[in-house]
Amino acid sequence: MCSITKLWVLNALVFLLGFPFILCSIILPNDLPKHRSVRYIPGNRAEELHMMRQRRNAPPGRSDGSSDIIKPKVMIVAMFNLEADAFLKNYTPTLYGLNITIPGLSPRYPEVYCTTTGEVCHITTAEAEINAAASMSALIYSRMFDLTETYFLIGGISGINPNYGTTGTVTFPRFAVQFGLQYEIDSGQLPGGGGFGSRFFTQGTKQFKSNLYPGVLYGTEVFELNEALRKRAFLAANGAKLVDTEEAAKYRRLYTMPAARASPGVTLCDTGTSDTWWTGSVLAEAFGNLTILLTNGTGEYCTTQQEDNASLAVLVRAAAADLVDFGRVIILRTASDFDRAPPGVDELYHLLQAPQGGFAGAIANIYVAGVRFVNEIVTQWDGMYRVGIRPTNYIGDILNALGSPHGHVPDIGVEDQFFIPVMY
Repeated sequence: MCSITKLWVLNALVFLLGFPFILCSIILPNDLPKHRSVRYIPGNRAEELHMMRQRRNAPPGRSDGSSDIIKPKVMIVAMFNLEADAFLKNYTPTLYGLNITIPGLSPRYPEVYCTTTGEVCHITTAEAEINAAASMSALIYSRMFDLTETYFLIGGISGINPNYGTTGTVTFPRFAVQFGLQYEIDSGQLPGGGGFGSRFFTQGTKQFKSNLYPGVLYGTEVFELNEALRKRAFLAANGAKLVDTEEAAKYRRLYTMPAARASPGVTLCDTGTSDTWWTGSVLAEAFGNLTILLTNGTGEYCTTQQEDNASLAVLVRAAAADLVDFGRVIILRTASDFDRAPPGVDELYHLLQAPQGGFAGAIANIYVAGVRFVNEIVTQWDGMYRVGIRPTNYIGDILNALGSPHGHVPDIGVEDQFFIPVMY
């Protein structure tokens, strides 16, 4: 495991000694911020506006002037600039070999970047659910790409449940649960006798109680991914020399859970999507219970982020139109912070000011872990990945909109709400 504070010294020694490799697989800039909010200081905002004005003048299409459709083996998906830089500044061959400007992408990130061959490409959607859905839709329906055999690696940072991991940890979920699709009542107006502390309860129900199955489903509440592919990604990433920081190690020692106190690792556990950046054990417990409820007792909530259900909703609809293969989707989420404070620490302080120290390691580990799987797909394309990794489980959404394409009985949702009747 590598410490960011020592990386520049180690890599300087490597250069002087002439070794043909780079320690820890990634070089991090010295000015990498500790918190995402650094992007909104005036200096960064002015630079961003300047870049947006420049990009706005770029005509749609490929930078090489060709009209050929690109057929990537892998499409890497990031949500904001620092997540994107993890791959864009480190991947070899360069992802700046070919730039494709697509109408409808975020004005902050209007281009898809690809290697010269087009085998590996990269899109940045911008943050939160609406941005993710809009950008992914623009990508797929641009028809500048043939994505029917493409593997999608959604790689970003997240908050982590200290019962399942620590800052810097790399996670691969099977289920993505949308936390925000619930009823909510202000905490100052909660009725007595609810039996739980959270102000959330499931939609379409008639009682203020926890663990009641929703009476109405919108279709984006839960998505299930290819378990066989997830395990391959896990095996590829497991054993990577993950980046850590001394500050993160210090803060994690405040927790009592063994998983929180341990060094970063690679694990299999599930993720939850919410536009609201929340914190605290009360909400964490409520969302953990919702994950169990909506996955019929199978899911294990361990990370929280803002985009995945939106991206997956677009990919399911594209799969229904035979534009993508939903069995080729992987989510990789690294832990930048804890979803609740350690004992004796105020939750508001924990959210806004605590020196958790996990941000830099989480950004770095998107690449450190993710590149191993990307490289495996590219190098083993003909022998394994071209034909695909056949799912061993149900894949799709909670409404079975894909109609169980591999014949597995849905293990999420309820049959009377399935969009397409399943024939067994």
